[in-house]
Amino acid sequence: MRSERGNVTVLTVGFLAILGLLVVMVVNASAAFLERRELMNLADRVALHAADGLDRDRVYLRGITDKATLESADARALTAGIVPDDVSLRLMTSDDRVEVRVMRQTRLPLVPPGCPDTATVRAEASARLQIAP
Repeated sequence: MRSERGNVTVLTVGFLAILGLLVVMVVNASAAFLERRELMNLADRVALHAADGLDRDRVYLRGITDKATLESADARALTAGIVPDDVSLRLMTSDDRVEVRVMRQTRLPLVPPGCPDTATVRAEASARLQIAP
């Protein structure tokens, strides 16, 4: 009959290794989730600021209230100071709508050997400008 001495040690080490990997996954997923929420807030803020870039001459000087248009250059100028340098911004305007896509590389807090230490996080937002009569 073989001795079973030491089998519990092997099971304990295996369990601790699996538990450690789960902790790494949860911590990294939480960090990526929090980063995504921050980027979603930034995308919303940029979209709202860009929507303020309506064609003011058309609306205020000429009195045209049926439809306001967004000028791409004005929208970009309004959002220039909002977006940090490490965030990639894509801003698209069409008539009265602006769409914003932001992307950032974020560092993961716990990195197992052989795994990438960064993750790409993206967020999108849109805003529509409508003038009420």
